Amino acid sequence: MGEIIHLQRLPAHEEGSETMDISVKSPAFKDGEMIPSMYSCDGENISPPLMWYDPPENTETFVLISDDPDAPMGTWVHWVVYNIPPEIREFPKNIPSDPVMDGGSIQGITDFGTSGYGGPCPPSGTHRYFFKIYALDTTLPLGEGASKKDVVNAMKGHILAKGQIMGRYRRQQ
Repeated sequence: MGEIIHLQRLPAHEEGSETMDISVKSPAFKDGEMIPSMYSCDGENISPPLMWYDPPENTETFVLISDDPDAPMGTWVHWVVYNIPPEIREFPKNIPSDPVMDGGSIQGITDFGTSGYGGPCPPSGTHRYFFKIYALDTTLPLGEGASKKDVVNAMKGHILAKGQIMGRYRRQQ
């Protein structure tokens, strides 16, 4: 079972702060451990299961961003989901890549040029993959096809809390 990470609460809407108070876990891997190959380009390339806990009561929506800061050409975006309803607190494994999900969540465009999850596929070495959950006080005014940059810009001033889990992956040769 994945490890629950508890993070400290900071004041809401504090620009530039590292608000960290949502617990994020995955039954597929513990924080800092290796991501199983089934969730990568070496396996089934399906999204891992994720769960998040303890968001602020006034959360209107969540955002999920998964990226790899160790990519050779800069941070590589693997998954963007926004306007996740507040009652949703987990994603099962293998979320379909449809731009609009059941319940109304929207999957943005990744650096693979598609919506939906794109698994770890580092060209060399072991990379870190962050799965970050943000609790917002608003619904983002974005339609389908938004990028991570679009989502991050729209979230400014609306982040109530955030949390993350990080997994590592190395290609299987």
